[in-house]
Amino acid sequence: MEEVYNVPAPRTPLNLEVSFKRNYAREETKGTLKNISITGAFLEFTGGDIRANEKLNLVFVVAGRERKVPASVIWTNSLGCGVKFMPTNNRDVQIVDDLIYFIENSRNDRRSVIGDIFKKVG
Repeated sequence: MEEVYNVPAPRTPLNLEVSFKRNYAREETKGTLKNISITGAFLEFTGGDIRANEKLNLVFVVAGRERKVPASVIWTNSLGCGVKFMPTNNRDVQIVDDLIYFIENSRNDRRSVIGDIFKKVG
């Protein structure tokens, strides 16, 4: 019998300001995504009491595109919460994938520049 483990998707570190709103709230709250994967993220924020299983709508802006992505709070701590994305269509998944791609390519470009500098200095 094969065992199945619930292994989280690889996380990409980032520091992206987002706004979010609880499903029942009128006002938006500001927060910062500290890491992200195709399935979820860590949302850091202050000034709010969010509980596990609450539903949120996160607002992402990637390359000028704004998208509201529904999410569910999985866990919380004193710094923020872990959320699981609850995409309702392919565009929700695509904006998260595009964000991860953009971040990873930006880092690879920086590594390339630093590598070129070290080659010239060395």
